[in-house]
Order: sequence, then C-alpha cells, then structure tokens
Amino acid sequence: MRWGCIAAIIPVLLFASQETQAQSELIAHWPFSADTADATTTKRSSLARAVRIVADGPNAVLKSAAEFDGHQSVIEVDSAGLSDVVSRPFSVSTWIHISEELDDVPGDILCLWDPQKLAGFHLGVYSHRGVTNSQSNERQLHFGINNAQLEPEFRNHGRLGSAVFVFALCVHNGRLYASTCSAGATEAGHVYRYEGDERWTDLGSPDTANAVSAMTTYNGDLYVASGKYRLAGSSLSESENPNLGGRVFRLGPDDKWIACGRVSEETEAISSLIEFRGRLYAASLYKPAGFFRYEGDDRWEACETPEGKRVEATTVFNGYLYATCYDEGAVFRFDGEQWERVGTIPEATQTYGFAVHDGSLFVSEWPQAHVYRYRGGTMWDDAGKLGTELEAMPLLVYNGSMYGGTLPSAEVYRFAGEQLWTRIAQVDTTPDVKYRRAWSMAVYQGRLFVGTLPSGRVLSIEAGRNATHDTALPGGWHHVAAVRGTDRLELYLDGKKVAQSQPFDAANYVIRATQPLKIGFGAQDHFHGRIADLRIYRGALSAQEIQSLSAFQ
Repeated sequence: MRWGCIAAIIPVLLFASQETQAQSELIAHWPFSADTADATTTKRSSLARAVRIVADGPNAVLKSAAEFDGHQSVIEVDSAGLSDVVSRPFSVSTWIHISEELDDVPGDILCLWDPQKLAGFHLGVYSHRGVTNSQSNERQLHFGINNAQLEPEFRNHGRLGSAVFVFALCVHNGRLYASTCSAGATEAGHVYRYEGDERWTDLGSPDTANAVSAMTTYNGDLYVASGKYRLAGSSLSESENPNLGGRVFRLGPDDKWIACGRVSEETEAISSLIEFRGRLYAASLYKPAGFFRYEGDDRWEACETPEGKRVEATTVFNGYLYATCYDEGAVFRFDGEQWERVGTIPEATQTYGFAVHDGSLFVSEWPQAHVYRYRGGTMWDDAGKLGTELEAMPLLVYNGSMYGGTLPSAEVYRFAGEQLWTRIAQVDTTPDVKYRRAWSMAVYQGRLFVGTLPSGRVLSIEAGRNATHDTALPGGWHHVAAVRGTDRLELYLDGKKVAQSQPFDAANYVIRATQPLKIGFGAQDHFHGRIADLRIYRGALSAQEIQSLSAFQ
C-alpha cells in the first residue's frame, strides 16, 4: 500500500479510535513491535515461551509480529479481572498469518479456558483430520464460549437415502457433505450436501461400489474415494453389490463428478484421503496394503507402506503425516519419503482415529475403547476408557473439549482430563443388532455433527455457543475480530462479518475462569504462524469499528 493511501485512511482510524472509547474500552493490547508486553496502562504481567518478534508484519504500519512455532510457543497472561470482562460483551481484534502449505494444525489464537469448569472462551483456526475416514474440517475459524452449557439432546437430521453407514463428514466452502454406504445389490455409495434441518441434496453416486469411503478437501476442491465395504465387519449382512472401489473423484461445476483415477487395480476400498505438504495421498482399506500419491489427472504413484501394514486414519501434526493401523495396534508417521513406527498401543489390535488436543496427538483403539496421548518417541500415555465400550473411534476437539464416539453402543463421550470421560448420549438405538457405531464427526455452523451405523443418520449437538466460518482460511495475512455481544457471538474476517452464533441468555454465560489467558495456545494446539496487533476490548465493537481496524490490508 502506498503512503498516500495510508495517510488518507489515518483520519478514519483516529475517528474509529475515538468512537471506540465511547462505546468500548481497550483493556489489553499486544502490538508485538519490540517485545511481548501489554502496551496498555494495565500492563498485565505475562510469561512468553519460544515466541520471537519478527520484522514481518501485515502492512507498512504494522511492521512486526510475534512468531509462534506450533510446537511450544505460548504467552501466558495474568487473567485477573478478565472473567468479569468476558462475562459481558467484549471484543478481540488481531491480525494472523498462516502458511498456504502447513504440515501441522494451525492452532489456537487466544484462549481463556478452565477445563474443569468447562468455562471460558477460545478463538482459533482449527483443522480436524484423521476423524476415522474423513478430514472433517480444514482451517476453520472458530470462536466459542461456554459455561458448562450443553444442549439436552442431539438433533436428528435424518437418514441419508438408504444408507446404513455414514462413512465420512466433510465441511467444504461453507457447506457440510456426508458420504454413505448402502447394502442393496444395486445400491451404491452416495454423497449428500446438508441443506438444514432434515433436508439433504443427493449428489449421486460417483462410483458403482457400495460406499463412498473417504472425503477431504484439496486445492480448493472436494475429493471423495470409493470402496466395497464389507458390512460383515460391523456384524451386518454382507452387501450383495459386487463392484470394487478404489477410485477417487473430484466434485466439479454443476455438482458433476470428475474421475481422478483408480489408485491401483488391487485396491477395492480406500480408507483415507489427505493433503500433506501440498500433495494428495490415499490409503487402501483392505489387503494388500497400499499408500498412493496423486500425480494429477487420473495418475497415482505407489509409495512405501509402513512395514507392509494397512493405513486407516491419517492426520498431520508437527511436521509429519501420522497413520493408524488396521493390522495391529500401532501408530506410524511419514516424512514424505519414509515411514517410522512411533509406538504400539498396549493390548490394542487396531488403532482408529486421531485428534490434536492440548498440544498433543491422541489416538483411539480397539478392543478396549481406550484413548492414548502421544509423549514422543514411541511413548503413549493411557488417557482413559470410554465407558464400558469396546472401541473408541472418531476423536474431535470442539469448543474447548475433546469428544469421542464408540462401538458397540454408538455413544458420544467428552474427555474430562486425566483418564476421565463423561458420557453425553447414545446416537444410534437401532434394535436387534450387535454393533452400533458413532463413526464420523465434523464441526459445522457452530455444532458438532455425528454420523452413525446402522441407522445411516446424521445428528448434531451444541456445547455452549459457537460461531464458525465454514470455509478454509487462505494462507497469508488476515484481520480477525471476534465479538461477544449481548446475546450472540460474531466473527469477522478482513472487516466482513462471516459468522454468528445462535442467540443465548447472557445469564447462562457468567464465566468464572481463573486460568491464565493464553496467546497462541488453547484447546487444540500451539499456534503455527504469526500474530500481530492483538487487542481485547471491554464492550462490543461495531461493524464500522472493525472495518476501520482492518483497513490496512
């Protein structure tokens, strides 16, 4: 931006600053120009770890920023008096930068959270990968508050056609997609797009196999994979559809499916799709084991497999691609060329899903329904068992807490810390079956969605109040503002409102969190990127004020 343009904007900013003083009060400000100190007269005490001040800010006025490494960077700030602030209207304004290609989750921007009381707020850029067969959310901007509030029951969003299994859920360009498996001899897997309540648009069957077994976003498009799923593995009658899968498709203009090739002639089902360091990878669900890299058009290259084992869920964390295993209770990681074993889970015969929570990688398993936390090397700590279940499957972090789904009862649990899990609800009550699964999860429109087997339904619930921008945040600098108003939350991106929560009763959100305020860390992970000009206001900033604060683009 030229200095003449900046000079023209400065009066607008001065006016906005004066108006802000009238409507709201700046109570904390981290300009990150020379250090990590609060620049207001309050000068809140803080302790910074592994944070660098760099001369690489968002514009010619804001020339510097704090760089967070995604591994251990955090600024812990004395939160005295902030509970009163965040229990009433308040606002956050900041600039953030994340890379276009990121081999990590982006992480949390700002957080004041008491996990024992389930009280506080968080603001972050969340990616949810390795949610069994789906990469459910990619770079989703999320602002949430809670005070131990949870909807009393799940909302039922209906059965998806003749589905017996909702294989994957994926949020793409502001919409929620679901993929299915059906059992009939002439029935193939479908993809559906959510339209609200119990309404879904059927986008058809990309392939003739009985399942669409994996979904992800890649290069701005939605990709799906097909499979001949063996329903007998879920103690159901085997599908009579004989057609093999192993193919990948891209959703094109006018909701037409574009074929992107078959990964190999031997692959009958694909267990996962994932982007890693700018490349798309696919893994085989059944033997023979296979791991493949997309080379464009309809071409796939076979890559090394981890010790010849089958890969199931895949995720990206701290510079590596991690994979669960169908052939034993192991976890592996991939650096782009080679695999290495990073541990074996005690008494597990299969590992299932991943989540990044509280700065660590977690994995679920069969047949004990335990979840384990990665401690580095080959070490994993037991993070507890989900009720009396046999299998823990999807894991996902949502509004400050980690949630998990189970078999055989299709129950949903919330992690309460240490080795404790709290049962939330049963989401599939189909009678006279051996196994029920709460298998797929995603966060959409501020709610936690769950897909089931064998009812083939999608359900959702909300914890606290949440505003989510359901479109992947592009790389580069962006201005982000989060506002708690009198009765709802609002999210702004680059000066424009992009999301708001459902209304709430302010009396239910009198927050008494005594934990430190954390910059660059929260319920999911350490922030991986740069933060500039972070401000907290008492009171709700107006849309005009936010527009002025974001004017230097």
